[in-house]
Formats: sequence, structure tokens, C-alpha cells
Amino acid sequence: MADVDKNELRTLVADAIELEPEEVTDTADFVSELEVDSLTTLEITMRLEKKYGIKMAEEELLEITSLNRVHELVTAKLAATS
Repeated sequence: MADVDKNELRTLVADAIELEPEEVTDTADFVSELEVDSLTTLEITMRLEKKYGIKMAEEELLEITSLNRVHELVTAKLAATS
């Protein structure tokens, strides 16, 4: 299984929330610091699913809270499918 490139993830998330990649730090809270709403979380999820060929369960949307957490989720999903 290939490692998930965190900078690729950062760019994907930043594009979805219309920020510069450097504004999306590893630990920035998406809701309280980056003002990500549920619709934007859904957009991030759809982009992750398309790029990595994974499927996110509805309850996992609640776990999309920081770049570190997204990285953990995608890595775990890819590991489970390999």
C-alpha cells in the first residue's frame, strides 16, 4: 500500500474549503479554526472518495476534524482494501 501524501491531502482539503494550502495546518480544527460546515465536509469527503477510491461511512464524516485525522482515516481505509 502506498503512503498517503499529506501535502496532497492538504491541497485537496484546501481546495475544497477555498483556502491556501499553508492555512490548512496538520492540527487546525476544521470547524472552530477553519470554519468548515457540514456541506463542505461532504465536499471534502466526495473528493477523498474519488481520489483514493474509498467509501466513507456517514458516521466517519464526524471524524473529519483536522488534516491529521483525515490522513489517519484515508490511510486506514486504504490499508483495509489492500
